[in-house]
Amino acid sequence: MSVLVQIDYLSIVAASPASGETHSDPVAPILISLVLIAFAAALGGHLVKKLGQPAVLGELAVGAIVANVSYYLGGSVFTVLREGNAIRLIMRQALTQNESMAEAARTLLSPGAGKDRLIEVLSGPSGAAAIEVYHFVDILSRIAVIVLLFLVGLETSVREMRKVGKPSLFVAIIGVVAPFLLGLGAVTLFDADLSLNRSLFIGVILTATSVGITARIFRDLRQEARPEARIILGAAVIDDVLGLLFLAILTGFITTGTVNVWSVGLISLKAVLFLAGSIALGEWLTPWIIALMARLKIANAKLLFGLGVAFGLSWLASEAGLASIVGAFAAGLVLEEIFFDELREEHSLRHLLSPLESLIVPIFFVLIGMQVKAETFADLRVALMAGGLTTAAILGKLVSGLGCSASLSRLAVGVGMMPRGEVALIFAGIGKGLGVIGDGIFSAVVVMVFTTTFLTPPLLKFALRERA
Repeated sequence: MSVLVQIDYLSIVAASPASGETHSDPVAPILISLVLIAFAAALGGHLVKKLGQPAVLGELAVGAIVANVSYYLGGSVFTVLREGNAIRLIMRQALTQNESMAEAARTLLSPGAGKDRLIEVLSGPSGAAAIEVYHFVDILSRIAVIVLLFLVGLETSVREMRKVGKPSLFVAIIGVVAPFLLGLGAVTLFDADLSLNRSLFIGVILTATSVGITARIFRDLRQEARPEARIILGAAVIDDVLGLLFLAILTGFITTGTVNVWSVGLISLKAVLFLAGSIALGEWLTPWIIALMARLKIANAKLLFGLGVAFGLSWLASEAGLASIVGAFAAGLVLEEIFFDELREEHSLRHLLSPLESLIVPIFFVLIGMQVKAETFADLRVALMAGGLTTAAILGKLVSGLGCSASLSRLAVGVGMMPRGEVALIFAGIGKGLGVIGDGIFSAVVVMVFTTTFLTPPLLKFALRERA
């Protein structure tokens, strides 16, 4: 029996009390799964570092390998993990419609071997343990992205961001418009029968930029202080806002058949007010709150306050209809280290958060890799669509580098905007939930996300080396 199946078996035993037993710890299957994921991430990162590549590349690769190998060996936990956002939809369907997980999966998923395998797992004794593992890992990976973007914000000076504000805006606009138009062209070329709604939605998916992946690459290469990095991060935040704006417009068109101009204007206004208001209000309130905490002599005040601001602004961003990572990034921009001088703590907030980053951030990238299904490459139509979307996605972001000065590495900026990661997958999941994106298109989108994510580290490293 393989190691993966043995671990899967241990998860089932831990979650299902055997005959005559009275004790069952629900955290046991989660613990053993986290051990495997963490070990796989460390091993993958170590191996690619030996090859001179950033650790994130190995984390993505090992996620795909572990999940697909485990799936073909009959592992239940990784069969669930590789389904990604579909499991969240199944869980919601089961809760709202008073159905079992298997019944919800039967209703929501399209026919196929993957659906039959998932229903079998959810109907069996390992189903509950697999769902528990997925739910925990999914939530942990989302927190990891927030922590990562908060750290990126901490290392990004507001003053420096203002210096690159104009090029970031130009890069973002080109990086949204170009892939959107190229995506429409690719869809028309490879599947002219797709409806306008589906074509537009695919175009919106291609506008996304996964700032988390690019940020991690710059951090791995120790190049986060470069002006290209600041331009990319600023442009990626603007991309998220513009992408969500497009998504709101298109969702309204799909659900109602009309576009509500007032709702579009409201979303745009909220986005601008949130980013500007968070920075302005945070810079005013932070010194006062820290002074109060210093007088009260609260233990670990710097760490508690930093995470509190990051999580609080992430929640506010979500409530405002924006991506939570926008709030985390804004929190990092607000909390300059000089504000904490009154606390007289030895280590910087960045240093205090380093162990947390090392523990949970790799889990996010492994989980992304797990959602790539090897069997999607077997369908020629999906492969052609994936190739077309990937080409459009790459070219659309590469030309965005033209938005910055020729004195900088335009190639590095364009490459840095390439990865789609979790943002595109979230958009695709919404489209699937609306019935606009089918399994084939979704698989093509996943291949596009995976390819752009994998190509970015070596290409970005090459571009930065050429310009060094």
